[in-house]
Amino acid sequence: MIFAAGLGTRLKPLTDSIPKALVPIVGQPLLEHVILKLKTAGFDEIIVNVHHFPDQIIDFLKANNNFGIRIEVSDERDQLLDTGGGIRKAKHFFDDGQPFLVHNVDILSDVDLQELFQQHLAADSLATLVVSKRDTFRYLLFNNDQRLCGWINEKTGETKPISFDDISGFNKLAFAGIQVLSPRVFELMETLDAKFPIMDFYLSNAQTQVIKGFIPTDFHMLDVGKLNVLDEAERFVRIGTPNP
Repeated sequence: MIFAAGLGTRLKPLTDSIPKALVPIVGQPLLEHVILKLKTAGFDEIIVNVHHFPDQIIDFLKANNNFGIRIEVSDERDQLLDTGGGIRKAKHFFDDGQPFLVHNVDILSDVDLQELFQQHLAADSLATLVVSKRDTFRYLLFNNDQRLCGWINEKTGETKPISFDDISGFNKLAFAGIQVLSPRVFELMETLDAKFPIMDFYLSNAQTQVIKGFIPTDFHMLDVGKLNVLDEAERFVRIGTPNP
C-alpha cells in the first residue's frame, strides 16, 4: 500500500494545484518513484489511497497503464482516515492472508524491501517498522530485542503509553515511513473508530503484541515533505544519498 492521501500542506504552494504524490523529482512524480521501487523489489499488487486532488492521481495511473501491474485506488475523498484508518479501509485488498508492505509516498530511500519483508516473516511479528538513528524530537523506544515499547516527544516531554516515564535503557529510533504488517492487525482494529493513526494503534498494543524495528545497514532516506528538501531530493534520486 502507498499512502498518497495527505494534503501536503508543508509543500504549499505546489500542493495548491497538485497532490503531494505528483510533485516531480527529476521529472518523475514521487508516486512513480515509489511504485517503481516496489515493482523492482517484486511487489506487483499495490493499492494507493487518495484524498487531495484524487482524480489527478487516478488519471496519472491510468495514463501509465498502472505501470504494468495491478494497482487499485482506495478512495478517501469523503474523509481522510489517517494512517490506521486508511489501512483498515483497504482491508479488502489484502485478502490472501499474507503480510503486506505500507510505504509513504514522500519517502525516498535505499532500503532493501525484500530484506525487510523476509525479516518480518522470520520474526512473525504484528508489524515490522523501518527505523534509523537520526535527529528528530519524536522517537520510538525499543528494547535490546528491537521490540517496540513506547514513544517520546522530547520537545513536549509527552510519552506513550502515558504511564511510560523512564526511557533509560531503551533505543531511541526514528520511524522511516515504511512498514510491513501482518493481516492480524485487522482483528485488533475492528472496534476502533474509522479514523486513527497507525502509530497510536501500535503503541496501544505494544505490551501484548510483538512489534519490531528493522534497522537497515548503511541506510539512507529522505522525507520529501517540505519545499526546502526538493533540491536535496533531486540529488538523492540522481546519486543515491542525501546531502551530507
